[in-house]
Amino acid sequence: MSVRTTVSIEDDLLKLLKLKAVETSRSVSDLLNELIKESFREDSEDLKAFYEREKEDSISFEAFLKELEADGRL
Repeated sequence: MSVRTTVSIEDDLLKLLKLKAVETSRSVSDLLNELIKESFREDSEDLKAFYEREKEDSISFEAFLKELEADGRL
């Protein structure tokens, strides 16, 4: 299902989008849908990574810096 909507796009971005549509023989709508889906996929991957690591022990920047200095790695 698709729904028609109105969005405001900066002139230069719209020009770029239209050029890409012509070069790839795709519609502007198709390109926008793909860009939006890809953005949400990236968000989903970021959230998965966050939840996988949320139970890991954390260390403060200062503590890690001191650890590196103590080990001679800095």
